[in-house]
Amino acid sequence: MIAMGRCLLILCLPMLVLLSGLPAVLHGGQVDAMRWAWPAMLILTSAGWIMGRARLKLTLWISTVAAGSVLLLCVVAAGRAPPPWPMLLLLVIACAAGAGGAVWRSRWPLAFGLLAVAGLAWFVGRASPVRQVADRPALAVITALPLFWREGELGLTARTDALIVALLRRRFDVQPLDSALSPDLRRMGLLMLAQPRGMEAGELVAIDQWVREGGRVLILADPLLLWPSTLPLGDRRRAPPASLLGPLLDHWGVRLAPAETMGEGRHFLPDGSLLTSMAASRFEVREEHCRPEASGLIVLCRIGRGTAIMVADADMIDDRLWLADPGRPLLPQQWSADTPALVMHWLGQSLSGERRWVRSEDDLVRAVRWAALAGILWAGLGWMWFGRVKRPIASGQMAAVEREIGSK
Repeated sequence: MIAMGRCLLILCLPMLVLLSGLPAVLHGGQVDAMRWAWPAMLILTSAGWIMGRARLKLTLWISTVAAGSVLLLCVVAAGRAPPPWPMLLLLVIACAAGAGGAVWRSRWPLAFGLLAVAGLAWFVGRASPVRQVADRPALAVITALPLFWREGELGLTARTDALIVALLRRRFDVQPLDSALSPDLRRMGLLMLAQPRGMEAGELVAIDQWVREGGRVLILADPLLLWPSTLPLGDRRRAPPASLLGPLLDHWGVRLAPAETMGEGRHFLPDGSLLTSMAASRFEVREEHCRPEASGLIVLCRIGRGTAIMVADADMIDDRLWLADPGRPLLPQQWSADTPALVMHWLGQSLSGERRWVRSEDDLVRAVRWAALAGILWAGLGWMWFGRVKRPIASGQMAAVEREIGSK
């Protein structure tokens, strides 16, 4: 009965490890092997302690199987292999934790050292927040969205940065502007136009000239803005419900089409990045100097000596669409889309680290099914190979054997 109980425990261990990391995956959609680090450490340490030192080889086998099951889940769910470094760290954590639990009763100093190795591996592989760099280029922002203030409030207390702006300040010297005719724009090389209010012809001409002289502009133009607002319809403080940059885009040979859907959309770019939109549209390109991407959701144009990147959605920078935990916006592990990293990339700055995402619900279900099945099968093989431990013969039994041999 005890042997059957241990066998059942061993067969279930890979599935227990798999299920322990699923809540974090479901919360944000990221497939990160280090999400399983702490749960795997606790589960495998306990399992090693239960099986004991006599089954150390079996414990190491099960720890390797658990890490391999996580790898299989990550590959199937994301449609591509995860980076090797996190998987190697997870393997070290699993084996060190399992072995540490197995030898704890007989050699606790060694067990303590193994658990310390597992903790150190977790510390090395943990996610680090986006840090502020010393050399930050100036970025001008013209927008009607509440990115620098709280809607419906007046005075200095209304000044506050949206979470996307807080992240951009880590890479840029962000400076909001009221008008494209501001002399400050002439001293900057970067501009973000995020659903601005209606501009005069002189402002549109100034932006066109600024780009042709070498400026780089990111335009978020939304034909159907669904940004939540507490202000009543018609209030002048609200952002325009549709983009008013049509004349400028038409001058560059681009037309913003009407919104094709009212719901949320997930768009995987060619490099694997994920962009989440709300009631997004697409651009119709008429000039060769513009190149569409993601079925026209994004357009890259070469205007004179400058560059214009356009996205047919402004809701995308709303933190509700890219952030899983509003309390930790600086931690990429808590994002639900690559939006901040993409905005920085379009503006000429990079963000270290690569995130992998669940492609669809069906892919996640398939990944869990195959990873659990593979883990159970390989755990069963380990039980067959290493599960039976030869028990030493007691002294009384040895004496009886010797007397029996002597009588013969």
